[in-house]
Amino acid sequence: MKSASIQEIKQELQTLRPAQLVDLCLRLSRFKKENKQLLTYLLFEAHDEEGFVSGVKAEIEELFSTVNLSQLYFAKKTLRKILRIINKYCRYSTNKQTEAELRIHFCRQLMGSGIPIRQNKIISNLYDSQLRKIESIMPTLHEDLQHDLGRFVGQLAR
Repeated sequence: MKSASIQEIKQELQTLRPAQLVDLCLRLSRFKKENKQLLTYLLFEAHDEEGFVSGVKAEIEELFSTVNLSQLYFAKKTLRKILRIINKYCRYSTNKQTEAELRIHFCRQLMGSGIPIRQNKIISNLYDSQLRKIESIMPTLHEDLQHDLGRFVGQLAR
């Protein structure tokens, strides 16, 4: 089965009645957990971006508390899991400021976790890639936020 383009889907959705749209959304949410999470974000959390960010930060902190520090292999696996979650929430939000805040929070948590970042090449690369992503987001933000983020990135890069 060939998938329709976004434009074709948009046109077809515009022809449907509201009750049919509700049925389609509910049916779509049954198939994948990620679809359900996106609908939850759009319906309940998109209007309160600060609350969404604080909830995600709390989830990140909880996951950092479960990091196994006995071996860097296990720590690396947990860090990748955290980054997958951050990337998913950034896709939901599409707000660059939210993405920057979550990535900075990850870097701060990683620095404070006691994981020897520079002793493991993979963990070091994970950390550096997050810093690069933050730096790539900065030009799209307001000037005041750019200044604040530049200061944070300067602190984290040390």
